[in-house]
Amino acid sequence: NLVQDDRVVYGGGAAEIACAIATSKEADKISSLEQYAFRAFSEALESIPLALAENSGLSPIHTLTEVKARQIQENNPALGIDCMLKGTNDMKGQHVIETLRSKKQQIVLATQLVKMILKIDDIRSPNDNMGL
Repeated sequence: NLVQDDRVVYGGGAAEIACAIATSKEADKISSLEQYAFRAFSEALESIPLALAENSGLSPIHTLTEVKARQIQENNPALGIDCMLKGTNDMKGQHVIETLRSKKQQIVLATQLVKMILKIDDIRSPNDNMGL
């Protein structure tokens, strides 16, 4: 991936938090019902840093809220979840990176999966045929 595109984003949920913040800001500009879709997408992006915090033994909601507030306050999109408990949320300083290409692909695939699930209008189980 780095051979084809050498751009990187910071890991530890930093990229997802930054995208969630940007999506929320964009939702504020929309007055139609579409803003709810933007807000839901923003919340979905936050599930990655929440899972990272929980799996690291941290309080997920408290940790995400703190890092998100710091990203906004410091205008620093490199702040993420300190999974290694090194005492800093700076993913740049911890050298935690991911390729931009793989991160974009993860988000696109997750979005496509959700769209496919939303298209399902009927679920049948083997027991449904017993009544026929």
